[in-house]
Amino acid sequence: MATFNVPFVPVNSTSWGPPPPDDTTSRFSSLPYAPFGRSDRMGRCADFTTAAFARTGDATSGFRNQFSNKKGQNANMEFQYKVDSEEAKEFQLVDSSKLASGGAQGSRRFVPQAKRRQNAQRLRQLNARRKGDDTYSNQLAQHQRTRNAGRGGAAGRGGRGGGRGGGPWRDRIDRQASVSVRPDWRRVEEIDLSKLSKGTSPLSGLADNSPPKKVEDLAWCGFLDQYNDQYDKVNTRTATQLKRVETKEFYPVTTTDDPVIEKLAIEGKGNVFATDAILAHLMTCPRSVYPWDIVVQKLPTGALFFDKRDASQFDYLTVHETSNTPPAPVNERDITPENENELLMNTPERLSLEATMINQNFTQQILRSTKYRTKFDLPNPFWDEEDNDGMEPASVGYRYRKFDLGDGIELVARTELHGLAKKKGSTVVTATTTIGKKKKKQEENPLEVPEGDQYMTAYALNEYDPSYAVNAPPARPGTTINWREKIDNQAGAVLASELKNNSFKLAKWTAQSLLAGASQMKIGFVSRINPKNAYDHVILATQTYRPMDFATQITLNQGTMWGIMRLFIKLLEDQPEGKYVIMRDPNRAIVRIYGVPLSTFEESDEEGEGSDDDEEEKE
Repeated sequence: MATFNVPFVPVNSTSWGPPPPDDTTSRFSSLPYAPFGRSDRMGRCADFTTAAFARTGDATSGFRNQFSNKKGQNANMEFQYKVDSEEAKEFQLVDSSKLASGGAQGSRRFVPQAKRRQNAQRLRQLNARRKGDDTYSNQLAQHQRTRNAGRGGAAGRGGRGGGRGGGPWRDRIDRQASVSVRPDWRRVEEIDLSKLSKGTSPLSGLADNSPPKKVEDLAWCGFLDQYNDQYDKVNTRTATQLKRVETKEFYPVTTTDDPVIEKLAIEGKGNVFATDAILAHLMTCPRSVYPWDIVVQKLPTGALFFDKRDASQFDYLTVHETSNTPPAPVNERDITPENENELLMNTPERLSLEATMINQNFTQQILRSTKYRTKFDLPNPFWDEEDNDGMEPASVGYRYRKFDLGDGIELVARTELHGLAKKKGSTVVTATTTIGKKKKKQEENPLEVPEGDQYMTAYALNEYDPSYAVNAPPARPGTTINWREKIDNQAGAVLASELKNNSFKLAKWTAQSLLAGASQMKIGFVSRINPKNAYDHVILATQTYRPMDFATQITLNQGTMWGIMRLFIKLLEDQPEGKYVIMRDPNRAIVRIYGVPLSTFEESDEEGEGSDDDEEEKE
């Protein structure tokens, strides 16, 4: 049977508790007591860089002075290492760093006058830079105080302002989805755009990056006017005012409403139908930031029609979508009749409408008169001569093309061209690179028609300065570029800034030009006459690029473009007939495909028709 032995317990005959330390009966009488705290930090066991070592020669003195107990600094002296004073005197620290020349103990050298002037100029630059940073810091602090005052506290209730992407330069904007997901929608697939662009997505195996095997023109409609070469000579000194084109009609018609595509589908010319805007949007969607959605209808025959919603913002251009300081919406409570125009002028919606109108006016203003017009075999399929009301269609040539993507996929697309450029009259800006003394051979566009006139597309970039927005943070020095100062001599710097702030828009324009087989792409740089006036603009410059070279310059890979399009087609080919929605997450780089009922997005049209019928009955 196990027994329990009582351990030795010293007896205190004089008082309660354990006996005094000097009692010989205590087992711990000779053990020193070391007070400690769990919050004490661990320091260096030996530090040869502190000033204490330079004075005393003790490498542990700095550690003892910094991390000793404040209540009793000498309480733990029993545990500390005793350095022999004689040994410390013989110890020498070896320093392998190079001695600074021209020191106080060295020989004095004569400083030339040019060197003194250079040093003085450097000091003036540093002082000027420091002064500018102080001004910027004061502006930033004032802006932060203004923001915090509206939140009711010094730091607000959103936690710390720092952290990943924090601060005023990357204010998080929680955007809403372009269309609300309903309970009866069925999720088909989810695609991570960041992984898809890098080729690490599980669905990358479905993305075949090979170019189309064959490209064929099916029909030509509309007409094209000749480009006016005088706009190539425009600069800031001879800026041209942008005119409003009020007699031109534009037709952003979706796929299923196009009578030519309907005829080609009946004839069996293809099994996938879309417009160049929709195709370019999907091909370059990894660069997008704002939410969007595209409707796809699959017929019993297996044909796919890529459409856009009638009430969507698909046809409106974005401004500074990929910028670090994108336009922010305005709180409705801050809007009053007096400041409504000033507050709403730089909101995303107003900027989008302004950019769209600038682009339309620019594409028609840079063309010559109707005397130099080239008409195609078929007229504009969307213009009604009887119901024109003094309007005429804009100079747009509709080129219906068929792309053989292999695996039985025949894609029919309606592409747009905006004008005809002279083959020898325009100076085309190339993007060739040189390696040593040899020039890299320019790539040829497989979609470009070599013979005949040079077809062109035209687009316009508009200048936007975030610092003019209401409640905008002060601009960090060097982050904004004034077009009027840089566009003449440093056009590349302006373009590089736009590639950063509008990467998705430029990639989409380039993809549309490649699909249409354009030989040239004209990009106009348009700015406001007054930053606080969103209605009057001037053309500062017009640059010409070859779409193939420009795609290389902005790192837009055509193989990746076609691979992404093949991925969407193959994912929808495996689904049953019906209606589907491809939509981007509003706050994450994720695209989801939903299966929706056939009556989705048709309720508003039916309600509108019903209201019209009711009004006719009342009359």
